Order: sequence, then C-alpha cells, then structure tokens
Amino acid sequence: MGRATNSAIQANANKPESYSGEIMLRSMLKPSDFEHACAVIVTGDGVNFCGHTLLHTKHDWYFHVAGRYAYPKFMHEDGYKRHLKENGKREVRRWIVPIRDPAAAHRKLAELLAKQWFWGGVVHNCVSFVEEVVRAGGSKAGMMINCPRGEPFA
Repeated sequence: MGRATNSAIQANANKPESYSGEIMLRSMLKPSDFEHACAVIVTGDGVNFCGHTLLHTKHDWYFHVAGRYAYPKFMHEDGYKRHLKENGKREVRRWIVPIRDPAAAHRKLAELLAKQWFWGGVVHNCVSFVEEVVRAGGSKAGMMINCPRGEPFA
C-alpha cells in the first residue's frame, strides 16, 4: 500500500462520525406529542438512492433508525439540521400523518426506542420503523417506495 493511500485511510479512521442523533435512555415524550406527526424524507447516501425516512412529532422531535443493528435515535430540530449538514443530505418532502390514538403511537415508539433495530435492507428499514409507530396510532398510512422517488403516505 502506498504512502498516500495509507495516509488517506488513517485520516478517515480519525475522522469523527457524522451526527445521526442520540439514543433515548429516558423518554421525555408525551402522548400529546403525537397530535402532529409527519413522515420526513431526506436524500439517501451511499448505495441508498431511495432516501431515508424519519418521524417528526410535535415540538420538533425527529426519530429514525440508522445502522445495521442499532438502537433508534432521536434529535431535536437543531440536531436534525446538523444531521442534514454533516451527512450531506437535504429534505426532499414531508407528509402529515394523522394519528387517531396518540397514546398507542407513544407506547409503540417507546417500545421501539428501547431495543435494537435489525436493518433488513428493502424490508424492515427506516420506512417500516415509521410505519410501525403511525399504524400503532391508528393511522392507515403506509409508504410505497418507488425508487428513486418516494410515493406519499396515504
């Protein structure tokens, strides 16, 4: 391996990881935070040209899964902006998702935040994470991915 290649590898090894949120150890959310919910689509990265989905709730909280076998993460509006900037992403679209039972959505999100999420690629991914929460809240919303353009939640 040449000196330049070795230096580039070492530089990347010392580079801090891009911000993707925090692991929620103790929930400060309330069921009323689900009185407003949106599915937020941002651009993807690497081989993911379909984009990435996050859940947005009242008081500007964002939730998502990022990683092969990782705990879901959360961030506030300032963290979301940081996430976009550090990861070279931009928001593509957001859809309001009506939640009929905010308490049930709240319970489901708390359940999902407490365990590691196995990323299944095309299935069991960031979209299905958001779907599980909103469907638990009584929404019939779902998202059909038609890459490279996402179809809206219905």
